[in-house]
Amino acid sequence: MRFSWQRWVSMKWLYPGMGVKRWLLLLMAGITLLSLGTAYVLTDIYRHQPLPRIFYYITLQFMPRLFRALLFGGLGLSAIATSIYQLNVSLLSVFVSPGQQNLAELVYQQRRRERGPRVVAIGGGTGLSSTLRGLKGYTTRLTAIVTVADDGGSSGRLRRELGVLPPGDLRNCIAALADAESLTTQLFQYRFGGGTELNGHSFGNLFITAMAEITGSFERAVEESSRVLAVKGRILPSTLENVTLCAEMIEGETDRPHQIEGESSIPEAGMPIERVFLRPESAHGYPEAVQAILEADLIAIGPGSLYTSVLPNLLIPDITTAIRSSQALKVFVCNVATQRGETDNYSVRDHIEALVRHVGPHLCNYVLANDHLDERLYIGAQSEWVVPDGVPFGEGELLTADLVDRENPWRHDSDKLARRLMQLYQEHKE
Repeated sequence: MRFSWQRWVSMKWLYPGMGVKRWLLLLMAGITLLSLGTAYVLTDIYRHQPLPRIFYYITLQFMPRLFRALLFGGLGLSAIATSIYQLNVSLLSVFVSPGQQNLAELVYQQRRRERGPRVVAIGGGTGLSSTLRGLKGYTTRLTAIVTVADDGGSSGRLRRELGVLPPGDLRNCIAALADAESLTTQLFQYRFGGGTELNGHSFGNLFITAMAEITGSFERAVEESSRVLAVKGRILPSTLENVTLCAEMIEGETDRPHQIEGESSIPEAGMPIERVFLRPESAHGYPEAVQAILEADLIAIGPGSLYTSVLPNLLIPDITTAIRSSQALKVFVCNVATQRGETDNYSVRDHIEALVRHVGPHLCNYVLANDHLDERLYIGAQSEWVVPDGVPFGEGELLTADLVDRENPWRHDSDKLARRLMQLYQEHKE
């Protein structure tokens, strides 16, 4: 393995907050004190003990003392610098592979993230995991608050058969915030097949469920799973109660309300949604999630399925009350594209009107929406762009930006979204 001096030596080592300068100064002070002590001993021996003639030449007494001091000092500094450099190469080559940015840059970025703002992201599904994937590059003080109303697929089966809270959305967040994201995502998202009893289950769901059995609680299972996978941030359920998402939908031309029970059944019904609600309606918020909201500097609500991912969190009274009480900057991130069976033909204004209908007015300071509508949605898409046509008066200021993922234009680009949120936070702070 070949290393270059420039790779390991950088002026960033001297930046404030790196935690390096103080220890370099202590090292230099220690070497100086050790050298003085050694010098005193050698001087005493030199002056009081008879030495062979050869020591006259070894100690360079034929040279002026100033030259001798400079020569020995230079040799000593060279030896110290070389030894520290080689020691760092030997120890840290295990952690920094060829092609990565230099070590000083890695340490600097980590220190910067540790001093980042306290950010809370609220939602579920792919929208929340996409947001987290971008935000983890700016702060490690990141908390995801996730809905537990999912009752479809692998999560629904585990919920019905074992009585655990649905792990699917939390699994996606763990994968997004894990240190080795690509490998962890593949492992956690892996689904068993082959017609066995595990058919359709994802490894991540089974992992979290097994951890709940071992640790004795679902919240502890998520915490320990996050620790094992070196997750950068916290992932918290919005409630620990076994809630069911229900919806009142408008049936046909009669406009008669029709009630649907179950999160997975709502988009499949194919009818306009009048409102959604939780059963029981008085579910209590998870205390740690409430505390995180109250201590946050920035709260991002969405993106995600409006009725089945975002609103189930906000329908918990403790969560909404905490958001209103928090001094954080509050941003509602509107979806890029409509979702079939939930938000057909919805604009930005329609999203906010639905939010107000369910949780009341004046929840957020800003509404962030995409304004890049030139990309073509995939062929056969039953979605359309969410047009940024404004928000109802008093429901925050509408801000727009290019937030589209070019490869998946119906979704947000993680980096674009995170960058705009952090810019907004900095502007608000200043």
